[in-house]
Amino acid sequence: MSLYLLLDLAAITIPLLFSFEKRLQFYKQWKFLFPSILVVGFVFVLWDIFFTHMGYWGFNQRYLNGVYFFNLPMEEFLFFICIPYASVFTFHVLRTLLDGFSFMGYIIKYFALGLAGLLLLTGIYFHHKWYTCSTFLLASGSLYIAYFFFREEFSHFLLSYLTILVPFFIINGILTGSFIEGEVVWYNSNENLGIRIFTIPIEDIFYSLSLILWSVNVTVMFEKKFSKK
Repeated sequence: MSLYLLLDLAAITIPLLFSFEKRLQFYKQWKFLFPSILVVGFVFVLWDIFFTHMGYWGFNQRYLNGVYFFNLPMEEFLFFICIPYASVFTFHVLRTLLDGFSFMGYIIKYFALGLAGLLLLTGIYFHHKWYTCSTFLLASGSLYIAYFFFREEFSHFLLSYLTILVPFFIINGILTGSFIEGEVVWYNSNENLGIRIFTIPIEDIFYSLSLILWSVNVTVMFEKKFSKK
């Protein structure tokens, strides 16, 4: 079994097991979650295929099973299932168990709009660096949309994302070379800022933010739409 596959399984195992816990009953969200994973995953996989083809990032065969689809390893496709599942599960847990929790409105406002503005300006300024530009602009737009259209859930999203950052730094750290020889995923330094937290490019933090935020938003959107029916 490849290292990348082990990391995928490590991300989803506990959320999957606790999906049937009596208080959480997360399995009831599957009818909203899995369509969300397909919709959001489709967009991110297309992005992934293009960037891999252009050589903006790539994969170390040493840590893969060797099964590829559209020039992407099988493990990369599983990544866009396992990480959104675990992330939306975390969001569901916090929303269920800490229903009364919320950041103060002005904190959400200044955080969302301030960070979105900063990412927008940075993405425009570094327009010649494809990973930086595309990731920052997407994250900026995602924050604006979440604030204006999903504000009720945004406070729980912020709390869940802060929680998710703990396993994120472990799993993504290993993927980018922490604790192992070489890395599972390599990056073309000409297409990013070259700023890393440990071994993780700073762009990865906002890439994951967009992936998780859209996974939550689309799941919530499906939940609101189809629960009424």
